[in-house]
Amino acid sequence: LLLLLGATLLRPGGGSYQHPFYNGFYYNHVMNDKGDGHENVVYFSVAKLMVETPKDPVYSSSGTNVTLPCHYHHEPEQEAKRKIRIKWSKLRDDYTKEQDVLVAIGKTQVAFGDFKGRASLRRNGRREASLVLSDLRLQDAGKYRCEVIDGLEDESNVVELRLQGVVFPYQPRRGQYQLNFAEAERACREQGAVVASFSQLLQAWGEGLDWCNAGWLADGTVQYPIRQPRAHCGGLHLAPGIRSYGQRHRHLHRFDVFCFSSALRGEIFYLERPGGMTLQEGRQACENAGASVARVGQLYSAWKFLGLDRCDAGWLADGSVRYPIAKPRANCGPGEPGVRSFGFPTAGRFGVFCYKER
Repeated sequence: LLLLLGATLLRPGGGSYQHPFYNGFYYNHVMNDKGDGHENVVYFSVAKLMVETPKDPVYSSSGTNVTLPCHYHHEPEQEAKRKIRIKWSKLRDDYTKEQDVLVAIGKTQVAFGDFKGRASLRRNGRREASLVLSDLRLQDAGKYRCEVIDGLEDESNVVELRLQGVVFPYQPRRGQYQLNFAEAERACREQGAVVASFSQLLQAWGEGLDWCNAGWLADGTVQYPIRQPRAHCGGLHLAPGIRSYGQRHRHLHRFDVFCFSSALRGEIFYLERPGGMTLQEGRQACENAGASVARVGQLYSAWKFLGLDRCDAGWLADGSVRYPIAKPRANCGPGEPGVRSFGFPTAGRFGVFCYKER
């Protein structure tokens, strides 16, 4: 009978024998073949499996391809006697469950769910288990676990994928604090975005985002970024930072939402007519130009990554009217860059921002 023990290395029977190598476990024969009740402890000198991934995040943008590095080896060095099994999984923002990405044994690879046709294993060198993701999507951002299984040994490490993007606060036509978590997810998706993660909001705060309305994040918490402390935004006595309401009930509680959008695959352009257009006329104008009315996330991305600057308000797909300012100037709003909003006019005539895929 073999028992696998994984705590502290014990010495057999009070002897002074020191095993030359310890890899974290040993096998213990409880009874010997003589049946006299004396134990025989047998040690196996098995090399320890090590899995290595980058400590720093890997950066990319939507629509591109990226490689998440992962390598493994044994200490001391030895060749694997069995086929190595490699598994990649994506950690959810709330850490409730892992999403299977890919499993590989030998030359056989199987990808799962949304990663089918987009995930593969790169093995350019010995003991490499790097993951290649193609046609990146907004929801691909996050932490990934590289797990290597060699017989009884199972080791893993984590690498983070960050997409270069922009975080923007969003509230629907109904007004402030109208979205539960599911509605917040849908609102971001309809604007060509996803619900932002805490790390994405923190980076946006570091880049200057200051917003006094609380919004959902991808992990189910509700938070908001403050650069300039003020009385009605947590108080003057608090230092700048991310204010948190903590975890909220995803169905019962209602807030705004922070959305995240990455680089565009197409282009945004502005159409206008003398006297302006209604939203319906704007939709038709974009359609006549082989495009569609731009979404809020697309406008923010064009402002952030393409430097879109237009001091003329225009319709967007959700019925809001906004305009992007990369170079602040007189008569174009506040003195810092940003996307200005006129809200959701029930009447009025404006230009329209159109989006066209390349």
